[in-house]
Amino acid sequence: MPKKADTKKIKPAAAKPNISKKVAPKKAPAKKAPAKKAPAKKLLPRKKVSAKKSSMAISSYSGKKGEKYMSARMRKHFTSVLLQWREHLIDEMQKTFDHLKNKGESYADPIDRASQEEEFAFELRTRDRERKLISKISKSLEQIKINDYGYCYACGIEIGVKRLEARPTATHCIDCKTLDEIKEKQLSG
Repeated sequence: MPKKADTKKIKPAAAKPNISKKVAPKKAPAKKAPAKKAPAKKLLPRKKVSAKKSSMAISSYSGKKGEKYMSARMRKHFTSVLLQWREHLIDEMQKTFDHLKNKGESYADPIDRASQEEEFAFELRTRDRERKLISKISKSLEQIKINDYGYCYACGIEIGVKRLEARPTATHCIDCKTLDEIKEKQLSG
């Protein structure tokens, strides 16, 4: 007897999933979330705290309505500003002295030695400027004692509280200082 042809229909191969060769898809490497940085804190120079009075940041001067220029209250404010500034500069000078004393190594490599000498020279120039500034601060404190602080050396008018807040050692009003700068520019240029 002849065999009967198989009447089953064959499905196309594409429609049938191949279970034996199933490969798991490759996972992309997990992306790291950017680390959150803590906000940077501004480091202020440390100030000595004396037993008598702790040094706090001095806010700008806010005068009372109708207050006389360079009143006792205003002189007291600028005295405390100048004293705190001088104390800070002296502390910085002491730190530089300690740094130069402790880091004064002699390097064998000429490049390292030159780099260190340049760093020291820069620090010494900065401290020299600050030494001159301390001298100006002392002069301003003397002017406060004799009630001559806050007035222009050239014309005698008030320098102004805002200008003194910006530069407590100012000796000239803005107009006289501008004229001095113009004259200096003309002579040197």
